[in-house]
Amino acid sequence: MKMLSLYFFLISVVFSQNKDPIVLIHGFFGWGNEELGDYKYWGGKKDIQRMLESHGYKVINVSVGPISSNWDRAIEVYYQLKGGQADYGLSHSEKYGLIQKPHDKKYEGLYREWGSENPVHLIGHSMGGQTARMLQYLLENKFYVDDSLGLREDSKLLGSSNRGWIKSITSIATPHDGSTLADIVTKTFPFIQYFTGLAGVVGTNFYDFDLSQWDIKRNPDETWSKYVERMRGHKAWNTKNISSWDLSLDGAAELNTYLNASPNVFYFSYTFSATSKNRGTGYHTPDKDVFLLIRSRAKLIGSRIVFTNSGSATDSTWWENDGIVNSRSMRGPTTGQNGADFIVEYQPFEPLIKGRWYAFEPIKLDHYQSVGHMISREKRSLLDSIYVNHAKLLWSLPKD
Repeated sequence: MKMLSLYFFLISVVFSQNKDPIVLIHGFFGWGNEELGDYKYWGGKKDIQRMLESHGYKVINVSVGPISSNWDRAIEVYYQLKGGQADYGLSHSEKYGLIQKPHDKKYEGLYREWGSENPVHLIGHSMGGQTARMLQYLLENKFYVDDSLGLREDSKLLGSSNRGWIKSITSIATPHDGSTLADIVTKTFPFIQYFTGLAGVVGTNFYDFDLSQWDIKRNPDETWSKYVERMRGHKAWNTKNISSWDLSLDGAAELNTYLNASPNVFYFSYTFSATSKNRGTGYHTPDKDVFLLIRSRAKLIGSRIVFTNSGSATDSTWWENDGIVNSRSMRGPTTGQNGADFIVEYQPFEPLIKGRWYAFEPIKLDHYQSVGHMISREKRSLLDSIYVNHAKLLWSLPKD
């Protein structure tokens, strides 16, 4: 670790070639800086954004729909950075019955100069890594309301191709191939319906579920019983435009089919593990310091076989996990119909090539510890060094 830290320091001082902003994208059920008081998604009691800024890096923290689909979340990242009225796209909105341009989603722009001459580095935790990949896809491709007529979407994002806007994408504990936990849970009870029922009650400045595109908001004069009845019948839960689908094995495989690595972007992935193989059973069991609330989930993931819609089944390589995501799913996308993205082990001092994933060796932290929650002082020091060293690596990437 000391040698690696020295390497990152040297390349940052001697070879620093860009000072592009680092954008943090939270994961499933995450929150923004204005929510949950002083307790930050990125860092818990110690703000990772401020820590990186104290080292001289420009960092932007976005807040997107915590249970929305990756398409909707990526749209929100774009408009929060660039500014303007969020537009989910006419075709997408008609397909899923969304409000295309929710009146409450107009943004000033956190980085209005964003463009090919002023790109950004995206760092996504958990589902945030999928969202970063979706944003890259939306930026680089044109979308049409009617393919036969060649009628494009009337949107600065969806109606044009914007290459070079993203310098790098880094995923932290991201379920690129999905999480078996998502499949296990959704087949046990409808957790999305339960959580969005809560949205009408606690969706305030304290915590915002940010689902106005679905018109999921309790009306001022609406009784609780009528609200619940209306939400139970909402069509959102029977569509693929929701986080539960994107995080499942089948949903992730569908995303991987078209969210291919771009030849214009550097890719990095961080893998975490909080389980160990039981010599007797072969199952994976949680390590001693795994956060109490996810210990049972770590044990569940570490012993279950999950079947996809096609009938294929996971095997024992899926059992190692961080309490939420299977470790093998974090390295990079492998389950798309076009095959796996090019994934290699990260090696210091070797030249980096765009369009391939550089996977760092697994780190012994659980899913929440990887962003600074419920973490010991010793592991906190390790985590801080990981983020600072990675920021140095990002700024060492060539400007063009």
